[in-house]
Order: sequence, then C-alpha cells, then structure tokens
Amino acid sequence: MTEPTAKTFDVIFEGTGISTGKMRNDISVEWPMMKERFELATDEGPFHGGDGTAPPPLALFTAALTGCLMTQIRAFAKRLDIEMRGVEVKARLHWKGEQIGNDPYVTDPVSFSLDVDIDSDAPPEKLRELLDCSKKGCFIEQSLAKGVVVGHRLKLNNDWYDA
Repeated sequence: MTEPTAKTFDVIFEGTGISTGKMRNDISVEWPMMKERFELATDEGPFHGGDGTAPPPLALFTAALTGCLMTQIRAFAKRLDIEMRGVEVKARLHWKGEQIGNDPYVTDPVSFSLDVDIDSDAPPEKLRELLDCSKKGCFIEQSLAKGVVVGHRLKLNNDWYDA
C-alpha cells in the first residue's frame, strides 16, 4: 500500500482597521481564497476611554481561540470516526499588566487554559487523540504555541519603515 502524498495549502486572512470612535475600531477581514469578507468591530469600555459599543479585542481573541479549537474538534471527530453529541470548551486567558506612574502599561501573558468536555461514548484514548489532532489543527493555538513573531511597519512621510 502506498503512502498518501502530503498536500500543502496556504491560509491567508487580510484585515484593515479604521478608528471610528473614541476607542472603537471597525475592521474589515477578508479571506481571499474563499472570497469571504467579515465586518467586525472592537471598542473598550469607559475604563479605557471607550463607549463599549463592541467587544474589546481580548474578548474577540478569547472567542477566536475557543472557537478555533471547537471547530477542529468537530471537524476531526468526523475524520477519526468518533461519534459525539456536543462539545463544550471553557477558556481562561490570563495576562498581567504593569504601569509605572502615568506611563503606557506593558503586558505579559501568564497562562491560557482550555477545559474541553466532549460529550461522547468514545473510549478515552480516542478522545485524547481527537484533542491532540485538534490542537495541532487549530491555527490560532499553533500560532501561540510556536511564538510567531509579529512584524510591524510604520508609515512616516509617505514611506514605510520597519518598526
């Protein structure tokens, strides 16, 4: 029996955010490969000078990580022939911030944990395999686990500079 050949593929999302309020950002996210476009917004509450008209970015980040893992669990359960009635994931994302005087604060991640409850009669070893595959297939979790460097450029006088 011959081994199946590996397929590679690129997944690219592009986003453009525009400031539209005190702390509100309206963000258009495109997935060109699928010809899909999503309109999202973030805002902060009064504590951070916003009006609370949309979820703060960290709420969307928490939802994205949680939803990504849940999506992979359901998708891979089918591939691994695991019957399940449902899945519940409870996420806890913890950061520390430090501010000296009125200077801008600095943040540091402390821990991210996901408690996964898969409603299934499958044996424990199959559920462990499902979770392991799902963690490896979750783009967001893999980005965090591998510590992807985020590049920045700053536009100054109509020219872009690495920042």
